[in-house]
Amino acid sequence: MSERATREETVNVVWSGNWVAERLGVALEGGDELGDLLGLALRRNPKRAHLLVSNVLGKHVPQLPSVVHGAGYELGERVRALLGPQEARRAVVLGYAETATGLGHAVADGLRDAPYLHSTRRPVAGVAPAGGFEESHSHATSHLLLPEDRDLLAGGGPASTLVLVDDEFSTGNTVLNTVRALHALHPRERYVIVALVDMRSPADRDRLTAFAAEIGARVDLVTRAAGTVALPDGVLERGQALVAEQEARVPASASPSVPVPAHVTRVALDWPASVPDGGRHGFTPDHRTALEAALPAMAERIATALDAGAPDRGDDHGQGADGDRDRIPAGEHDRDRSPARGQGQNRVGDQDRVRAPRRVLVLGFEELMYAPLRLGTALEELLGARAEVRYSTTTRSPVLAVDDPGYAIRTRLLFPAHDDPADGPGDRYAYNVAGAGFDAVVPVVDSTADTPALHAPDGLLARLAEHTGQVLLAVVPSYTPTPVQEPAVLPEPLRGPDFSSYAPDEVGWLLQDLSDTELEAPTEEREEAIQSGGAHYAESLPVEYQPSPAYQALFTAALETSAARIARAVGTVTETVLAERGPRPVLVSLARAGTPVGVLMRRWARHRHGLDLPHYAISIVRGRGIDATALRWLAAHHDPADVVFVDGWTGKGAITRELAAAVEAFEASGGPAGFDPEIAVLADPGGCVRTYGTRDDFLIPSACLNSTVSGLISRTVLRADLVGPDDFHGGKFYRELAASDVSNHFLDTVAARFDDVAAEVDDATKELLAADRAPTWEGWAAVERISEEYGIHDVNLVKPGVGETTRVLLRRVPWKILARRGAGPDLEHIRLLAEQRGVPVEEVDDLPYSCVGLIHPRFTRGATGADGRAVAAGSPVADGGEAVREA
Repeated sequence: MSERATREETVNVVWSGNWVAERLGVALEGGDELGDLLGLALRRNPKRAHLLVSNVLGKHVPQLPSVVHGAGYELGERVRALLGPQEARRAVVLGYAETATGLGHAVADGLRDAPYLHSTRRPVAGVAPAGGFEESHSHATSHLLLPEDRDLLAGGGPASTLVLVDDEFSTGNTVLNTVRALHALHPRERYVIVALVDMRSPADRDRLTAFAAEIGARVDLVTRAAGTVALPDGVLERGQALVAEQEARVPASASPSVPVPAHVTRVALDWPASVPDGGRHGFTPDHRTALEAALPAMAERIATALDAGAPDRGDDHGQGADGDRDRIPAGEHDRDRSPARGQGQNRVGDQDRVRAPRRVLVLGFEELMYAPLRLGTALEELLGARAEVRYSTTTRSPVLAVDDPGYAIRTRLLFPAHDDPADGPGDRYAYNVAGAGFDAVVPVVDSTADTPALHAPDGLLARLAEHTGQVLLAVVPSYTPTPVQEPAVLPEPLRGPDFSSYAPDEVGWLLQDLSDTELEAPTEEREEAIQSGGAHYAESLPVEYQPSPAYQALFTAALETSAARIARAVGTVTETVLAERGPRPVLVSLARAGTPVGVLMRRWARHRHGLDLPHYAISIVRGRGIDATALRWLAAHHDPADVVFVDGWTGKGAITRELAAAVEAFEASGGPAGFDPEIAVLADPGGCVRTYGTRDDFLIPSACLNSTVSGLISRTVLRADLVGPDDFHGGKFYRELAASDVSNHFLDTVAARFDDVAAEVDDATKELLAADRAPTWEGWAAVERISEEYGIHDVNLVKPGVGETTRVLLRRVPWKILARRGAGPDLEHIRLLAEQRGVPVEEVDDLPYSCVGLIHPRFTRGATGADGRAVAAGSPVADGGEAVREA
């Protein structure tokens, strides 16, 4: 690299974290380099008010492109030295969307011979997800993995190394979730985790060490700097108050009342057709070679366009327009409005500016970070002393802007999303661009984002034109993989009595029969494998237990007590569906908890309206998505717009989110369009859906048992050696449990109350149809709070509501049960199961659910419960039943 490429500009007068540090007492503790690498800003967040702002990442702070690329490249060289050249060639590098997509790619460059892939939140036509993982602390939780070559993640086999790259480690939870998900798909012996800074606490570091030991893999860390963030007591509350105070000072509107469309010049890059726009679908060493060869010519085209359109150097565009002062708290404007004082963005007088080199910003777009970064490095090399080239990107993240030299985010440009994002429209941001004295801005987007919204009067290009004399648009063609071919023949649904104890017209199971396959494992073994990342929960089945006489009596009593209440909810949700999705919806229940509800909804429609609605059961697996083969079958036999997905209840809403993401990904990968991912449920205590029978959290007796109340069908199975790409997911029919089967008794008991509740259903339906039923996500917020308060740090181990808590006690290794103080008969079976398993029940206030089940975090068979045991002494369910394992 050149001397210019290795020169980093750091804070030399005022640290860009002073403003936050002085007001909140936040401090960075570690090496001297931390202050050079990081500044501080504030955001509105219920868990963490402060934001670490990197000076070398190129996301929020414009920086020399060579510095940004060099920071990642140097980390990649260190990984290569750690692994050795031979193993480096067999490694696969994975970067995180959106912030670390460019950093991860630069790390892969440093390894030289390793292919690169980054996660994405954008479903893409032609590619079905090869996996995914969640950020447990984010509402935008789902990361998709969309490699064109589905063997890319497999690398060179178990011995190959997976290199995970993020911009910073704060808790390490995202890395743990990623390794857990990917280790289940492709177990490896070694992982290398790379970040610019490691700011984890000692406890978080210990968690990663313990996790690596549990999965039997070596985990190395490569970081540029390490330290911790010192947070005084009450910092969160004081930070939130400070954000509110600053936001209150922003004028209501200081933007131009009539926005003027920007004058934009396009530059034809002639991007090489063989090179993807980034790592969303994989980027190989051959792609890297082709790009390196093409970069000088593309930089030459940008430079020519810059020279051709250069404005008079004496104009005032580079000084920033006051039209953006609505984005900055009033009273925080200095005469010197440089947004990155001490980072090489110093302003000089107008007379000097005429003689100074031009200042050019190459502005990337959200996940599209690497392509504009490399265009920036090539342009920087080409122009040399003739211009000062900077690089940053737009982002989804809302951050408070304060125009103070001691604050990392000086200015903020706000504009609407322009790429038709999967999660709908929303605000986007460009930081430290307004008022930075840029003579020209080169926004670089992919062709998917080159939409009318980009060019609109309030769009990004117009906002940039308010602050610079020249806007030069460069568009990189979005790479489109080859669509997956549809199979010629699809399997057919299974029906009773050959598969399930339900009548053949009640439900068609879109499953394959795995009844002759040994899939059951003891609860403790499953839990340890699941939490260690050794297996996904859908790859095995819990042992099915016959209920004890006491527990069976409790179920019978609960059914008699709640039958009318369930019938009322069944009628209400069915009438709502018929009113809004009629006249002949196709009911598709999510197996297996949704299947009894789907059968009851079908019975109500026939009883009240004489309708014979089709009903099927389909598999959906958290972290793996919905059964795509089953969706193709449905589309081949019904109009996708008529399909109504049905489930029993909502907990925190994970399956609601999973279904929405899965349907989006299915359609984006070339599957038939038109499926509505909204779920109709019997009970919605979490406030996660808009179609429900009730939002009360009450005992639904079908949650008390397993297969014996669900047609004798197991939960669904998804395992690569059993389920091919054109197969339905699997399930088992437990014929040997027929003597204990109460599936049809449950249905008949509830259906017998239909006439009794008809008038109440009519009133409730009328009221619901006129009400605001928008999801509140109250339950998700409660789960996040509980996860943090109890030190679990994983929302997947927090199971809210009566139904989910029951499942925890029946199928998982429970840690403790939280019960809302004063909850009544709905929790009798919960208390009985908890007593049998030796699990404490803790009475709490301010719980939006009747109860919440906590799965034992960091489970091993040496630490299975509050008293060190997963099950109290006695039989497999603490003397509560007889274990029946399929032979």
